Amino acid sequence: MGSIVMNFSANALGLDNAATPMGLKAMKELQELNPVKDTATNAQIMFLVLNTAGITMIPTAVMALRLTQGAANPADIFIPTMIGTFISFISGMIAVAIYQKINLFKLPVLVFVGGFIGLMGLLYLWMHNMPSEEIAVKTAMLGGIVIFSVIVSFLVTGMIKKINVYDAFIDGAKEGFTTAVMIIPYLVAILVGIAVFRASGCLDVIINGISYLVALAGLNTDFVPALPVGIMKIFSGGGARGVMAELMETYGADSFVGRLACIMQGSTETTFYVLALYFGSVNIKNTRYALTCGLIADAVGIIAAICIGYIFFH
Repeated sequence: MGSIVMNFSANALGLDNAATPMGLKAMKELQELNPVKDTATNAQIMFLVLNTAGITMIPTAVMALRLTQGAANPADIFIPTMIGTFISFISGMIAVAIYQKINLFKLPVLVFVGGFIGLMGLLYLWMHNMPSEEIAVKTAMLGGIVIFSVIVSFLVTGMIKKINVYDAFIDGAKEGFTTAVMIIPYLVAILVGIAVFRASGCLDVIINGISYLVALAGLNTDFVPALPVGIMKIFSGGGARGVMAELMETYGADSFVGRLACIMQGSTETTFYVLALYFGSVNIKNTRYALTCGLIADAVGIIAAICIGYIFFH
């Protein structure tokens, strides 16, 4: 549970790849409880799907990239991203709950969902009358306080429990290096697959097909240029980040496409990458319905990001 919480916390802070070591550790510890070593358990599937659809409370990396691209208000995608990632998270949880026949109408789940909705409501009430410049300042301050508090909490907890935090950090780094060597084959395989997918033109074919169908239905197609970010994010966070940067350079960081690309980046996750990496690290071959549930969360997240983008910025 400690490793799972750490993984979710890193995702919530928008720290992207910083969540991977704790996620791998959590998957390894869950594997120790697995009676059939080559088949994913219900707990492992729930963890992986909630990881791929993880809530991003503060999209730190996205806001930093918007700042470098010259956005007038790098934090203006903060609340839209929170809403989009929450919808994606809930859809993933519901999908897994249906497969595993879990009753979600229980007090802890309802408190969590209600609490997050309440938090978003409070943020909206706090910020909706603020000038855009003030929103950027307040959001940056809030993000800085949260991240700094996490770091301080590690140090304080170590002092209280009389743990040498530096030695513990070094031990974790050693374990992380061992894990990194072990997952290299799976990492190379998924990165080669992503490169082939991009170079072959398959992404362009998918985007053009969606654009044609949307236009045929008489709907607005302004969102189509941002779609590559949502689709690429399913495979690779780094690849999606590169596409997002290209779109902001082409259309402008404060354009509808530029902002929508940022919301998509924060509302979806690297399902194929995480599935290959996490399950590969513990040699699981039968992933059961994990991919299906992860893709459901991603699809809902992309659709939600588009709708939210139109509501906030179109």
